[in-house]
Amino acid sequence: MYRLICIAILCLNPLLLKSQGFVDHTQAAGVDHFFEVYEGMFGGGVAVLDYNNDGYEDLYLTGGMQEDQLLENLKDGTFKNVFHQANLKVALGFVTQGVATADFNRDGWMDLFITTITTKGSKKTIPRAQNLIFINQGDGSFLEKSKSFGISENESFSTGIAIGDFNLDGYPDVYVGNYFTDYDGGLKEISDATIVNAGKTAKGYLYENKGGEKFVEVSKKYKLDHRGFSFGGIFTDFDNDHDLDLIVNNDFGYKAKPNYLLENRYPKKEFRYVEKDYQMDLRINAMGGATADINADGYLDYFITNIRFNRFMIQQPEEKIFEDQAEALGTQFFTISWGANFNDFDQDGDMDLFVSNGDLNPNCVPMYNFYFENNQGRYTEESSKMGLKDYGIGRGSVVFDLENDGDMDLLVVSQKPIRPYGPPSITRLYKNEATVGNYLQVKLKGNASTLSAFGARIQVYSDSLYINHEIDGGNTSHISHNSRIAHFGLGEREKIDSLKVTWPGGVNQTLYQLVPNQRLEIEELTPFKKTSDWSYKWVLGSLLLSLLFLFLKYRKILLPN
Repeated sequence: MYRLICIAILCLNPLLLKSQGFVDHTQAAGVDHFFEVYEGMFGGGVAVLDYNNDGYEDLYLTGGMQEDQLLENLKDGTFKNVFHQANLKVALGFVTQGVATADFNRDGWMDLFITTITTKGSKKTIPRAQNLIFINQGDGSFLEKSKSFGISENESFSTGIAIGDFNLDGYPDVYVGNYFTDYDGGLKEISDATIVNAGKTAKGYLYENKGGEKFVEVSKKYKLDHRGFSFGGIFTDFDNDHDLDLIVNNDFGYKAKPNYLLENRYPKKEFRYVEKDYQMDLRINAMGGATADINADGYLDYFITNIRFNRFMIQQPEEKIFEDQAEALGTQFFTISWGANFNDFDQDGDMDLFVSNGDLNPNCVPMYNFYFENNQGRYTEESSKMGLKDYGIGRGSVVFDLENDGDMDLLVVSQKPIRPYGPPSITRLYKNEATVGNYLQVKLKGNASTLSAFGARIQVYSDSLYINHEIDGGNTSHISHNSRIAHFGLGEREKIDSLKVTWPGGVNQTLYQLVPNQRLEIEELTPFKKTSDWSYKWVLGSLLLSLLFLFLKYRKILLPN
């Protein structure tokens, strides 16, 4: 009788059911990958993109000394590596690191930006090389366009890529983080002493997209003069003024250069350094980060990964500062962290957190990943329960929807150990079986904005629930790029009262009375789309002719003697 009563209670309230966690789907999906370092420590990344526009999300994984992989989603929970068929072979000559994706030329197909640290084969004395741009041809192949896009002459030791339209012209711009300009020692020997003695911090690249045809490096023009051992930046609108600011994460911040927070002064062509004012000049080993509005106050917060203790920077808008609340929120664990991803993985209406951990290679002390379950605003580490307690050498990580079933799955890149011992360390794909509630997915298409709507803000209201989400422009997590599909967990709520999209620049669109458990596609409404087609010219010409006609008809009134 007692058992029957318990079953009845669970049936009445499905949120009381124990979630099944995540299932290691790596082998079943046909994923066979690990990142092999060049000497030690650095890499690798993964980006989510629908490269063939079939409605299913694919993956690009950097390989370092191994081959990169382009994994085509076969729509049945499996992948096929189509790297060679896609004509990406130029990347084979480089030790690749990070990756991000955007439609740089606005032709409707997602392109690739890949960072490198050196060439393979006859390696350069200084470990550096050009970065790579591959333009999608729309036929399943890519064309390497680094030279024509103007980035092939810039050689450095590059890491993370952030994408965002900082000048609001509708074309995706890029910030590239660089680590070294010059380093004579072995990368496996990196320590506090070798870093400081080297003293070769690098400048980042700020690339302005010129009409989808070329990038121009404009850091000096926009008053960026910083250096650092950088793992890249995050384009994000931290101050809610509808333009994209920039967070720059720096390694060895306590002995070299700290993190930077740069306020975009649009329409002025400049960024202003405000990290000291906002207490974001973190002097840590900043490896990566994740973005979310944790306390639902309308302002974004940032989780920054680190060696030893991560930082959970909660924005205090009235005081105009950020405050580290990692200890109060329950996430302050001693570790070496790299990737991080916010998502409501179990769809119960609050934001959970995954953190990818891994020792410096070749030290290879086993470290398991973290899964922080949000329990009424405080986090509990439950990686073992959720099936995510992997002891590999974790680096970049992404969330995406593998099977278009509405929940968000997880892929974690791991490095091959330099020393041949310890637990297995391979890239793992985890299928989400943890969901207990309803959901809503939103895919945006920009017109005046970038086509992927980087930096757009989506706000969902459902009864007492409020969720504030920013579209990811890359280098959240660690040198990786999440899905651009926004995902909202709703718990037991059976309707969405309203959904508000704020496009970069501040234009709003609002939808009302939506049903859950669907994927919405919302296109930006603009008076005129950014196009040179004849419909635009015809409308503009008709308007001018109408004004001329009215002027001639009423010229005696308008121009009396």
